[in-house]
Amino acid sequence: MSVSMAEEYVRPAVRRAGRLFRDPTTAAGVGILTIIVLVALLGPLLVKNDPFAANMAERLLPPGGKYPLGTDHLGRCLFSRLVTGARTTLGISALVIAIVMLIGTAVGLISGYLGGRVDTFLMRTVDGMSVLPDFLLVIAISGFLGHSLNNLILSLVLINWIGYARMVRGIVLSEREKEYVLAARVAGCGTWIVLRRHLLPQIISPVLVYATLDIGKTILVISSLSYLGLGTQPPSPEWGAMLNDGRAYFQIAPQLMLYPGLAIMLVVISFNLIGEGLRDLLDVRGR
Repeated sequence: MSVSMAEEYVRPAVRRAGRLFRDPTTAAGVGILTIIVLVALLGPLLVKNDPFAANMAERLLPPGGKYPLGTDHLGRCLFSRLVTGARTTLGISALVIAIVMLIGTAVGLISGYLGGRVDTFLMRTVDGMSVLPDFLLVIAISGFLGHSLNNLILSLVLINWIGYARMVRGIVLSEREKEYVLAARVAGCGTWIVLRRHLLPQIISPVLVYATLDIGKTILVISSLSYLGLGTQPPSPEWGAMLNDGRAYFQIAPQLMLYPGLAIMLVVISFNLIGEGLRDLLDVRGR
């Protein structure tokens, strides 16, 4: 990379990252999330007990010994299941957000730029899917398709792209009449070039901020559906499923629900803190 390219791309990114980490709340969110992600990635190295191995002779043990967080109602190591569940919960959430970002961004770009009948058709579709609350629609779709992980992901994707499409369409509508877009059209740039080179850079920052805030909501929805039995199925150690498993034993072994609930809370808070920091950092008009 040449010196000019480094100055143009690397140094501004470093300065922005420095401003991001100077905010204590954002830095705390990044720190918490980094620890959780490292635990999820290094799970096989950290887990000494099989998260799926049941041992009824050691059920509902308190923390200590070879079980740092105790055991569940089937004698399975809670620490192993919690660490393994981090990969499941975070992996599903990241996959869903990546898919809905692509779909929603594409729909919003096409609808806002082309306008006319295309915009009318796409937006009426969005309005029709927005009549009922998101969570109720996800429950209905998951219940109709069946209880499985693939159907959970599909139901979340079918609903979550709506917010991205609306946001991107609004930005494109305000940008497409500006001089730089009109100049590109006069210069002979086709629709694809205008969308990719001129409009897409304008929406990357808002989409990233929206996705960072949305992933916390997605994790809550995934955990809620698993808690209701509509998501991952036993014996998968997903955090919401672990909450459901420990519900019947809350009075005698509250740690069965405490640990996965605390993990969900920390992840959601960390993403919200990072999203708030990114929004303040990338909000040029606000600054």
